[in-house]
Amino acid sequence: MKFAGQRFLVLYSGALTALVVAALLCGFVRTPSKLTLQELDVQRINLREPDGTLRLVISDAAKTPGIYIEGKEYPHPSRRTAGMVFLNDEGTENGGLSFGGEKTREGKFSSGHLSFDDYEQDQTLVLESEQAGNQHVSKMEIRDVPDYPITDLLGAFAANKQLPPDQLQEKVKAFFAERGQPKSRMLIERGGNDGKGGHDDSVMFALSDAQGHPRIVMRVETDGTPSLKMLDEHGKVVGELVPKAPQP
Repeated sequence: MKFAGQRFLVLYSGALTALVVAALLCGFVRTPSKLTLQELDVQRINLREPDGTLRLVISDAAKTPGIYIEGKEYPHPSRRTAGMVFLNDEGTENGGLSFGGEKTREGKFSSGHLSFDDYEQDQTLVLESEQAGNQHVSKMEIRDVPDYPITDLLGAFAANKQLPPDQLQEKVKAFFAERGQPKSRMLIERGGNDGKGGHDDSVMFALSDAQGHPRIVMRVETDGTPSLKMLDEHGKVVGELVPKAPQP
């Protein structure tokens, strides 16, 4: 009887130990439904739906994501900035916010970018501000984009990535000539191109046709001179409104 009692205690303690371990493991494995913190330091946050679909990425520059198309990530040709990338119900990128800035030997640099994308295509509404040294450029642009999925363009990049930059650029130009490319339809810009590789302090409002040709351009030059020009599809001025000369 004594042996039987000891055996019972051994079995009982073993079973109790197993139950405790199982309870502890369940506690560690179970995902808390709500978590409250005062401060959190991370390099990247991925926001997902219950089924795992990625909907939002918040990251620093080191962990910046590529381009997401239907849940698959592709290398981005240029993006290496901190910010946010938004994705649609299918896990495809459809907008983003980025920002950056630093002071180097070349001067001050600052940038901010907010954009909204078409379905499986590029940006259709863009808001940007950038400083490079003493040059300041700010703009808002509305664009038309082609109907083909942007994966076709990514495929063209991937198929020719081994080419030198100038040859790759020619391949991209040929692709756009055959398939079409984004076209600016409305542009409001401060700090337009000065024609010498830099930017001036003018402000400009341009409306373009469906082919991307500017047709109405309103501008105030750096010296304050205003103008309103109407152009044909070749850029030739067909109508112009300029200030009258001051009366004596």
